[in-house]
Amino acid sequence: MHRRRVKRILIGVFAGCAALVDAGAAAAQAAASNEQLAITTPPAGSSAWVADRTLGRPLPDPATADPAAVAAFFASLAPAELDRLVAEYPLVVGNLDGAPPAVRYRANRVAITAERDRARQRGADTTLDSTTRALAVSRANDSDRLLAEGRQVLAFDPRGRGLVTEVWGDLAAAERISVLVPGSDADLGHFDQTADPLRSPAGMARALYAEERAQAPGTRTAVIAWTGYVTPQGLGPDAVTSRLAEAAAPRLTRLLAGLEQTTHPDAPPALLCHSYGSVVCGTAAPSLHGAQPTDVVAFGSPGMGVDSAAELGTGVQVWAARNPGDWIGNVPYLEVGGLGHGADPTTHAFGAVSISSLGASGHNGYLAEGTASRHNFAAIALGHYGEVSGPSESQG
Repeated sequence: MHRRRVKRILIGVFAGCAALVDAGAAAAQAAASNEQLAITTPPAGSSAWVADRTLGRPLPDPATADPAAVAAFFASLAPAELDRLVAEYPLVVGNLDGAPPAVRYRANRVAITAERDRARQRGADTTLDSTTRALAVSRANDSDRLLAEGRQVLAFDPRGRGLVTEVWGDLAAAERISVLVPGSDADLGHFDQTADPLRSPAGMARALYAEERAQAPGTRTAVIAWTGYVTPQGLGPDAVTSRLAEAAAPRLTRLLAGLEQTTHPDAPPALLCHSYGSVVCGTAAPSLHGAQPTDVVAFGSPGMGVDSAAELGTGVQVWAARNPGDWIGNVPYLEVGGLGHGADPTTHAFGAVSISSLGASGHNGYLAEGTASRHNFAAIALGHYGEVSGPSESQG
């Protein structure tokens, strides 16, 4: 009983500190007990896919197949075989890391169309209560937006609040790739917001892609907005523990392994990790081992789950930014009894390279046009390290 009481007190401390400085915290605290169910299993249709023997050979198991094996399997398919698999198992094909991006885009259009139509039917079903119908209409509208001309959805899973991963640029031909890892409240319903777009993964990814293009118009770049994990909702137990990050990290490393098979950039994809997304990146970092270190940018971070960058391993180069107006700076940077995410990545003692966010405001303003953070994030993603400014350089 005493341990449970201590845990409740600590949760209150973490959530309460943020609530003092975040105008929206009251609403978030109301949902503090709403713990999320992590998605760690393959998507719908996977059991039928594994049992399918119509090709005369096993199909790669979505739960266990290495992305290299997935890539080899898709390279062996005849066009008619590929067409059938896309039509019959769109969610499986659309989520298989190692499958060609163009194939995944195609499969996910099929899966998203099916989800939109299903949601529209529920929204029009008068036997359902008004709240259920309204949620269905919202789901249909969110899905429909992803079907707009030119959108490239690399992964889609309608389970729970909905998982979406989208690409800007030509991923297969990109010389430099960036993966944006968002934090709390990222899901299908909040993936692409028209109002205040930088609060959404798609809005941040568009801004980063535009900045990369402006800085290096002759370089082929691609940006991936990866909402491939169940994020915390608001403040509360999920936001102050690493439970969801631990479930997310293998999914992120699998994405990167898939990109190794299907893309050929001149450096590992850079990870830009916002808020709780930096906990995910910190959890995944020790498993990253490449010929070159992976750039990991933690911004608006509550901590990366460690006390120093050295604990993240030699496979990463860590950069960190936080603007003075970001409320996250008032959250305790510690870990006690499984609560909290460790040291502040922006301190000298942590060992990351501190970069300027001059001009940025609040928790979501790091990619606003004209900010030093937007410039620096793009420069890091492009490998233009000499153009990255530290805090004193921007202020001097």
